[in-house]
This record gives sequence, C-alpha cells and structure tokens, in this order.
Amino acid sequence: MQNVILSVLIGMVLISGCQSQTGTTTKHPIAIIPAPVSFTQMKGSYSFTDRSRIIVSPLNTETRVVADFLAHMISNSSGMDISVTDGSGDARASVYMSLDSSVKNAEGYYIKIDRRSVTVRAATPAGLFYAVQTIRQLFPPEVEAGHVIKGMELVLPACEIIDEPAFVYRGMHLDVARHMFSVEEIKKYIDILALHKMNTFHWHLTDDQGWRLEIRKYPELTRIGSFRKETLVGHSKQKPNIFDGVPYGGYYTQDEVRDIVDYASSRFITIIPEIEMPGHSLAILACYPELACTDGPFEVATTWGVFHDVLCAGKEETFVFLQDVLSEVADLFPGKYIHIGGDECPKTRWEQCPLCRQRIREEKLADEHELQSYFIRRMEKHLFSIGKEIIGWDEILEGGLAPGATVMSWRGTEGGIAAARQKHRVIMTPNNFVYLDYYQCEPEGQPLSIGGYLPLEKVYSFNPVPAELSTDEQKYITGVQGNVWTEYISVPEHLEYMVFPRAFAIAETGWTPARLKNFEDFLVRLGTLTNRYDIMGINYFRGEYRDTRKP
Repeated sequence: MQNVILSVLIGMVLISGCQSQTGTTTKHPIAIIPAPVSFTQMKGSYSFTDRSRIIVSPLNTETRVVADFLAHMISNSSGMDISVTDGSGDARASVYMSLDSSVKNAEGYYIKIDRRSVTVRAATPAGLFYAVQTIRQLFPPEVEAGHVIKGMELVLPACEIIDEPAFVYRGMHLDVARHMFSVEEIKKYIDILALHKMNTFHWHLTDDQGWRLEIRKYPELTRIGSFRKETLVGHSKQKPNIFDGVPYGGYYTQDEVRDIVDYASSRFITIIPEIEMPGHSLAILACYPELACTDGPFEVATTWGVFHDVLCAGKEETFVFLQDVLSEVADLFPGKYIHIGGDECPKTRWEQCPLCRQRIREEKLADEHELQSYFIRRMEKHLFSIGKEIIGWDEILEGGLAPGATVMSWRGTEGGIAAARQKHRVIMTPNNFVYLDYYQCEPEGQPLSIGGYLPLEKVYSFNPVPAELSTDEQKYITGVQGNVWTEYISVPEHLEYMVFPRAFAIAETGWTPARLKNFEDFLVRLGTLTNRYDIMGINYFRGEYRDTRKP
C-alpha cells in the first residue's frame, strides 16, 4: 500500500515538473542521442516495403541477433514481414549489413541510406547493434509502440553517418539493495540504456539494508539477509527517526539473474555485479555473525548511512566465505569484471579486534588502511584465479592498490587522477556530476531525495578526462558511469523520473567526442526524442533543464 500511495504522489509531481519545460518543445526531424561523430544529410529517403529484407554477411549467431532486432522493430510496428538472409535469392530493396575490418573502432559503424537501400558496416556485431540503435532513432517514434499501427510508413532520411565511441566504458549503475525492482523493470532499464549506446550495467546487489542475490551455498543470505523488519521514513538526520513498520525484502533467483544477463547480452550490455566488502555488510553479519569482529547481535539495517560493524579481516573464515560467494557470482555473470565495493569501511572494529591486530603484525602492515589493501588484494587474487578482474570504489586506493584493479572515482575526480597516475584503469563517476539520486531542480514540490543539486546542464558539462593528467596518463581514463542510489527511490516511476533524461547526457558524454558536444543542440535533439520516450512509457523529468542557480 505504501508503494501505491507513493506512486500516485510521484505521478502528481511528475506531471507538474519544475515550472517551465525548456528544451522539450522544439522539434526537428533528425535527432540522435548520443550525437554521431559525422552526420551528412542527403536528398531523398528510403522506404521499407513488403519486399524489403535484411541481408547479413556473415550471418552467424551474433549478427543474427542484431538483424532480428531490426526486423522485429519493423514488423512489430508496420506488420511487414521482414526476413533476414545471408544474401541468397532476391536482394533488391534491402538493408545490407556486414562486418568490415576497414572499420577500425570495435564499436564504431558506418551507415549510408539512399533511395534504393540501407548499408550498414561495422567491425563487430556490437558496432552493427549501435548502428541499428541510430537507425531506430531515425525511424518515426511510433516504432516503439510494440504493436502494428494501421497505415504505418517506415521511412529513413537519406544520409551518411560515420561514428564511433569516445570511451570503451559507458555505464549506468542501479542500487537494488535499498529498494529492489522487478525483472521486467530491470529489463526496461537495460532497453533504455541500449537505445543510447551504453554498454555496461553496474548492478549493486548487496548492502547493509539487503542482500539481493541467491547464493546456494549460503541460503541464509536470502532467507534472512534479504529482508529488513522496516524502513526509515524521511532522512536519518531528522530526530526522532520514524519507521514505516512494514517488513521489506526480496531477492533475485539465479535463474532470474541468468535471464537478465542473457537479455542484456542480446543488447550488447555487460552486467557488472557488485558484492560489497568489507564494509556495508550488515546484511551478511545478520546471517553469519561469526564473520564479524564482535559478537553482535546484528540485524539487516533499517536506516541509511555507514555502520561500524564490518567483515572481520583477521578471520580466515571471512575469506573462505567471500571466495565461495564470488565463485558463485562469477558463474552467473560472464563478463570479466566483478565489483567488490571497498567504499566507506570504518576501521573502528578492526582497531579494537585482536585478530585484526594480529593480521596486521603477521603481514607486516602499517595500519588498518593497509589491512584493507591486504583484504582487497586477497579478493583480487581469488578473482584472478577464476578468470575475473576487480573493480572497486576509489577507497581501494587507501593503503596501496592491488595491481590489476580498476578504480571507480566517486568522491569527485581526485581518486581517478591518483589512480591514473599509478597506471590503473579508471572509470569516472564523480558524485558532483553523475549521481542521479540528487535533486535536478529546486526541491520544493519534488519527491524526497538524498539532497544535492544536479541539473541536466551540469551533468552534460562533465568531461571525464581531467586536465591535470598528462597525455600518457589520460589513456587510463576508460569511461564514465552514472550512479543511482535508491534509499529514497522505491518505485519504477520515481526511478525513471530521477534517471532520465540525465542518463542520456551521460550517454552522450561517453560516446560523443568532447569537441562536438553542445548543450543547446542536445536540448533540441532531446525535444524531438521526447515523443519516442512518451511512446516507450518512460516517466522522464519534464521540468527545467538548465542550472537555475546560475547568476
């Protein structure tokens, strides 16, 4: 009932927005987000007919996935039966799709549309898929309806497009530990990311407030750790704290996870799971208190923030447990990365724990910060042994960083700068530019948020490559990611309202070269694409898109 009421309230807020709707009314016929590197419009257009077909070379499992995506989009909206073939038979009036080694960027593509045909070339199936997403945005928005529209004409403007991404990592994060979302809601999120050529979904699955992933060797994680007895209402700084008194919980089965992973893969999105350690672990300790430095008692957290009780770094059973968990996680997620958190781990318990003090002495560590580094290096060694690599938040730099680790710089850009100078791969995700749980306009009349102020204009202005880095150091900046923490986001309508269209600005930052970015042009393209988002049922923010606090 609480979620139903909240959904209604959010719907009322979302309709009103924040006064004006700058950038949402201007229309022009060509609108692609992210903006391509080169777009040349020509005279004429290509019209699909019942004779159209998609010819693929070579036709294999991966290229068929791309061709089928395009064919289904056309068929579902127009009713035309668009076949996919390897080129045998009548090949007139068709889409020609091919892998071509002359396209040098692995995710780049080339499109040429004229009156007679559509030609798509790319070095990899992923590049072909991104080309199809561009074609998708060139189609009338009604292709997103998911059903046949009587009299629907599918026409593409004649043009030539040469395109490739600025960064190899283009991601969005979602925290499901604080509030979780259904399998179908996760798939919709992935669909929207794919439309805008993002290639990574960072799935934050565990935290103090809940464990959301089935681990068969440790069933208590979902029997106990996935549920909290109630949830804080409002901000924790408001005293006294008020709770809703309603048990909250749930988790994803391994079969559900495999389904989501396969779905993302069909859209060329890699999922990076995050299993928090050594901090943010109260949900673990509530199930297995023997992994703590103290006797507890522990319970799954009902409030937000940082807690002093963390996993004990002095007990071998802690590492055995985590290795077992990560091995199961690795079997579920075929991507090369697993995120191990590493952020906001207080050292209070370690300072007082005899076993942690003993570990520091035996390993000749300087202090508790180096103990965390020891912890991370052990996790990295295990993951490497099973064919995976680690990513962690920038706190994993403290006390010395495991050599093969990738750093997500969230506390501004400083951690990313330090990591790049140490020759570690870096994903820029600073809270002051890409934390989408922050308010996007003045708070009055808006759904409750964690705080902060981050309008679309500021998100769009972000350059992931710090000027402080040398040319050689800049090559370690591999990409950009937006983060969505859900302490105050409990329903999908609210999630979409906070994320979109700010995530589209992040997508453009990750794909389009900085020299070609232009906020005014982005707003025009966004204004055109809102018709598409409406048909897709995206509950995007419709308010003021500019920084209203500027003088």
